[in-house]
Amino acid sequence: MRPRVLARLLQIQRALVRHRLDEFVRATHLYRPLRYLFYVSPWTWFQRRIGGTRGERLRLALEDLGPIFVKFGQALSTRRDLLPVDIADELAKLQDRVPPFPGSIAIAMIEKTFGLGIAEIFGSFETVPLAAASIAQVHAATLKDGEQVVVKVLRPGMREVIDLDLEVLDALAALADEYWIEARPVRPIEVVREYRKTVTDELDLMREAGNAAQLKRNFAGSSLLYVPKIYWDYCRPNVMVMERIHGIIVSQVEELRARGADIAKLAENGVEIFFTQVFRHNFFHADMHPGNIFVQIDDPKNPRYAAVDFGIVGTLQPRDQHYLAENFMAFFKRDYGRIAQLHIESGWVPKGTRVDELESAVRTVCEPIYNKPLKEISFAQVLLRLFETARRFDMQVQPQLILLQKTLFNIEGLGRQLYPELDLWKTAQPVLREWMQERTSPRTILREIRAHWPDALLTLRQIPQVLQTAVREAAEGSAPGVDRQVARLRTELRLAAARRDLGLAAAVLWLAGLIWLALSSQYPWFGGLQMLAAIVLFVRLRRAKPRIE
Repeated sequence: MRPRVLARLLQIQRALVRHRLDEFVRATHLYRPLRYLFYVSPWTWFQRRIGGTRGERLRLALEDLGPIFVKFGQALSTRRDLLPVDIADELAKLQDRVPPFPGSIAIAMIEKTFGLGIAEIFGSFETVPLAAASIAQVHAATLKDGEQVVVKVLRPGMREVIDLDLEVLDALAALADEYWIEARPVRPIEVVREYRKTVTDELDLMREAGNAAQLKRNFAGSSLLYVPKIYWDYCRPNVMVMERIHGIIVSQVEELRARGADIAKLAENGVEIFFTQVFRHNFFHADMHPGNIFVQIDDPKNPRYAAVDFGIVGTLQPRDQHYLAENFMAFFKRDYGRIAQLHIESGWVPKGTRVDELESAVRTVCEPIYNKPLKEISFAQVLLRLFETARRFDMQVQPQLILLQKTLFNIEGLGRQLYPELDLWKTAQPVLREWMQERTSPRTILREIRAHWPDALLTLRQIPQVLQTAVREAAEGSAPGVDRQVARLRTELRLAAARRDLGLAAAVLWLAGLIWLALSSQYPWFGGLQMLAAIVLFVRLRRAKPRIE
């Protein structure tokens, strides 16, 4: 272990001791190889004088330890159902009330970045920040034309602090992987690697500005979510300027009720926004704690969300997106056998797993919560039972899905605060079903044909050249396994020809069906039959696999 990592571990230990939290960490597996550090350190003996409630001590310790620990506290703060009230109230202060750095430093950073005085850049600039978070803080300002904006400025020295903490996480993950057998299915090294990419991206405010612009395009004209405008001329890697929005923080439920907001509709809209982002757009806001979500109630009967802080967004590979959607739909239908099959097909559990045993385990966990409102579901118990099931079937954590799971965790916590009577499943089912129907519609299939047709033509053009190269190498005796390679090329050639013929036949049938439906008033079923035949051919085209003889 590198000296700087050991030094950081000592700093962490010092903060925990100072706030009287070290007993909890010593009880975990990860610190057992390093427990001697606690006993030989003088801080353990002399620095136990800080008072305050346990929630306050926990919050202060996380603030002392830096941005990664603050983010952990922010994520926990959304789950008031899993925490004692005093701890939840204190952790909620981490959402937008982290101690700020001086406004004079923010001004100096902005002036250095733009090479101009602050008065030359903005019409006005408020030195006292509006809010402060773990990685950056925001100041109210106006542009020269009077437009109200907020200026987000990275905390100084953040990259060095986060790089060091990521090294610590790497070291702890390696210890967990080596010394804690039960941690191996969690794949701690891969999880930390995935988290590294996420938090490193958050340090680039130009990337965040791009995320905001993409999200704004996705919800252009939407009555569900408003995304502020980005002022690109004022954006740099460490400074970002966007439109200032006004609204009520989503966790201030009593204020929303007093203003006449339709809370039930607001909660349902939140679920619809989440599933729309994940499945329709494949681009979701992944840092949805209350400090980043506001509610605009210009029309209280139709409240609209407004989001800020787009440093963390998530996307899914098409394969994972497909399996997740199929899992959700199978759950809505109580088809636990299908869920078991999907877990095996996706590789989330070993191939040799018995479907009937996994189906029974999934049913045992899922059936008690089916169709229940949030207030009647103990997700803490559900999570524990899912972990037990995972260990039984050697199910491994999928690092690429952790960001989505964290977001769903936050969404469910916000929904519980906002409207505990929300039926999460009933609200999500229509959105997901509509998306799946769109994926298999003739229009979508035709669009995919058009999108992939140039690639197919390019492949056809390259095959003769590849074949000539292989034959030349075979003649020169320089290619190992020549017979098998030639056989594979011949098979690919036959398959390409078959695909071409099937594609042309499908296109002809589709166009013929369209023309028949447009021009013929009699026997419209014949046109529909031709279009159905085209779809069948296209499906067969997509499933065609080469067979090596």
